[in-house]
Amino acid sequence: NPPHIEIAKSLASRNVCQYFVLGGDGTHKGAMQTFDAMQEIGHECSVIGIPKTIDNDIQVIDRSFGFDSACAEALRAIDSAQVEATTNANCIGLVKLMGRHCGWIATMASLAARHVDVCLIPEMDLSLDKLLDYVSEVMRKKKHAVIVVAEGCGDTIISGTGETDAGGNKQLADVGLFLKDEITKHCRGLDIPLTIKYIDPTYMIRSVPANAFDSQYCATLAQNAVHAAMAGYSGVTVGKVHE
Repeated sequence: NPPHIEIAKSLASRNVCQYFVLGGDGTHKGAMQTFDAMQEIGHECSVIGIPKTIDNDIQVIDRSFGFDSACAEALRAIDSAQVEATTNANCIGLVKLMGRHCGWIATMASLAARHVDVCLIPEMDLSLDKLLDYVSEVMRKKKHAVIVVAEGCGDTIISGTGETDAGGNKQLADVGLFLKDEITKHCRGLDIPLTIKYIDPTYMIRSVPANAFDSQYCATLAQNAVHAAMAGYSGVTVGKVHE
């Protein structure tokens, strides 16, 4: 990306006086640096941020747009796992959902599903041994189970390589496949018959059309972002708080 002073100069040369930025932590950090650069060159321009992440991990605001739609699609994956688990003998439906640093999607979708036996999120201090013991006990009693894990557990239950992607995000180990192998090995060691149906919807949960709630929420955020700019605010972001 070009230096923020160059972005500010480019906006000034085009006489842009309202600059709306949609994105997550990194994008907002960059927007504030552009805002600071605007002050340096004396260009009056309202810089307004609109938080964008389906993970719903932005502090202060009630929720980020897209989260509700993502949870609805994640629920479909969990329901599919439950169908697989209950219509096959001695079967576990294992679902891995998005959530690099938080388990909002996994948690809310699991609560909505009402038939999840285990939900694992990055915020938890997890013991693999206790998890495997619990899963084996559930399989002995029920003969089926549904397990949901957030992708961020790929940096808690196990550790990644420490490498980062092009966006600077830490590359996570694949916790879904890891759990599939560990659960299979543990149960077979206890002579518990087992098959695991692994479902990983990956980007599908954030690629679906916005539902009615998110469509209305996006309209509200957009209107308030424009209102903020027209009122002369700058270096701010919009979002519902304690609605």
